[in-house]
Amino acid sequence: MNGPELRTISLYESEAKIYPRAVHGWFAVWRWVLVWMTQLLFYGLPWLSWNGRQAVLFDLESRRFLIFDLILYPQDFIYLTALLVVSAFGLFFFTAVAGRLWCGYACPQTVYTEIFLWIERHTEGDRAARIRLDKAGWGVDKLLRKGGKHVAWLTVSLWTGFTFVGYFEPIRTLGSDALRLGLSGWEAFWILFYGLATYGNAGYLREQVCKYMCPYARFQSAMLDRDTLIISYDAVRGEPRGPRSKKVDPVQKGLGACVDCHQCVHVCPTGIDIRKGLQYECIGCAACIDVCNDVMDKFGYERGLIRYATQNGIQRRWTTAQQWRRVFRPRVLIYGAILLLVSGALVWSLAMRLPFKVDVVRDRAALAREVEDGMVENVYRLQLMNAAESTQRFQLDVRGIEGLRVASPLGPLVLAPAEARWVTVSLRLPPASAQQLGSGVHPMQFSIRRIASPETSAERELLEKSTFVVPR
Repeated sequence: MNGPELRTISLYESEAKIYPRAVHGWFAVWRWVLVWMTQLLFYGLPWLSWNGRQAVLFDLESRRFLIFDLILYPQDFIYLTALLVVSAFGLFFFTAVAGRLWCGYACPQTVYTEIFLWIERHTEGDRAARIRLDKAGWGVDKLLRKGGKHVAWLTVSLWTGFTFVGYFEPIRTLGSDALRLGLSGWEAFWILFYGLATYGNAGYLREQVCKYMCPYARFQSAMLDRDTLIISYDAVRGEPRGPRSKKVDPVQKGLGACVDCHQCVHVCPTGIDIRKGLQYECIGCAACIDVCNDVMDKFGYERGLIRYATQNGIQRRWTTAQQWRRVFRPRVLIYGAILLLVSGALVWSLAMRLPFKVDVVRDRAALAREVEDGMVENVYRLQLMNAAESTQRFQLDVRGIEGLRVASPLGPLVLAPAEARWVTVSLRLPPASAQQLGSGVHPMQFSIRRIASPETSAERELLEKSTFVVPR
């Protein structure tokens, strides 16, 4: 007897293609507000000029980030760490309050999928028209509609990749190079890579990214509790569900408020039925709330059959005020307090940040040596970085060890805006002072003082710790 036939199936073979229907309503408006805000910021920032240069430029070749008046160097990595901490606690805070707000409104996957769906609807039609088009045979109309959609998708994708690279290369120069086909290999690679990633993720993978590739869907359950506002179906009001005429009194027929129209499923970008309860695939976009409210309006029923509510609120029939009192519970308040504390510390640190930086490197080839007249000499290399948009003048001195001085006094060092320069400095200690100090490693400080000028309103001083070695 032959055994069962074995065959290989695709990971997604059992899943039907999802055709989200267009929806209008309060939450849909907010989604589009976020689409416009995020994309105006993303596409517009590289084109802004600031003090004669690009306002936001992550100049990897020169190892500096230019963000309006702020100039950051690799030594400022602590600010990136603080920003990541703020982002993490922001995610914890908003998820504990109202679930996947980030996913539903501001995540790039959601934003670009919304843009690509808008293009798809304007080239192929809404849900029913797209289903009919996919089932129809190939002809001129289908070819034009499908071709027009993909041309538009590729245009948006390549412009997105171009903009992304424009944050790392001056975008105007990048644009002129692209027009004359003079892009470097790496520039062309990253434009195509980021563009095709956008095309694939937003055009084809869509909900698969949210369901299978994004880790947030998997660990969100650890960040929610029964007092988190989530998109919920009120089964007490809605069940038993069933179709009916608008003129029928549901109470007389023993029906709940749900008319079983499946519109909440048709508008869902991940294709789930919210009436089955909270599911990890739900990205919190609230499209089902908008469409359900529209259906309730048409039947003359009270809105809110699907709404933002807590599990405790649904089960215990709490009012909105009662639910909100439980939303701001100790867990949320702790997240909020940490978020405010770290954010405040980051802002304060940036506001108090000195407009220049210094790195001290010992010259290992001449760590400590005796020179003429028994003087002990140590050689250092200092990197001075002007982190301002104006020319600055600096005076170098040394402190911490009596008698220690700069071997050949340096005049004022002039650094152009955003310039970095290496300076070799020799420090010498008289033999009597060296004998009194004793052999070994001794702490000292470099004093780098910014000289006041019409461009720099006040003097500022930076003390950089180092050591001076006296040989045996």
